Amino acid sequence: MDTAAKNASLLTAAQTILRVVIGFLFAAHGWQKYFQFTLDGTVAAFGQMGVPAASLVAPVVATLEIVGGIALILGVLTRIFAVLLTANMLGALFMVHVSAGVFVEVGGFELVLALAAGAAVVALLGAGRLSVDRFIPGRIAA
Repeated sequence: MDTAAKNASLLTAAQTILRVVIGFLFAAHGWQKYFQFTLDGTVAAFGQMGVPAASLVAPVVATLEIVGGIALILGVLTRIFAVLLTANMLGALFMVHVSAGVFVEVGGFELVLALAAGAAVVALLGAGRLSVDRFIPGRIAA
């Protein structure tokens, strides 16, 4: 059986699937912060969770998650957005979720860790061949 490293088509498929799924999840969470919870509700929740400068951080995070998620789906400036989204999730992990343990139903870190890991892998591997990045001159799409 060929591994992704030896099979360009398999690598392209893996990069595309991971990038689109992780991007969708981030975009969905950003959308939720804006439109389900509202920005005011998100600011209040961040404040209750002890996030510093919640009134500044909440809209930045919500916007990053929507814009970054869509960018990952399309494969636009993929590595930059993947690094920013990884940092976002690591911040959430250590500032909010680590003290609650692993499981998400008690506020734990399993989801933010999975999203951080997925975004980090996208940052390391790049967008792949099926991406807008591939067509930007001077960009390495990996």
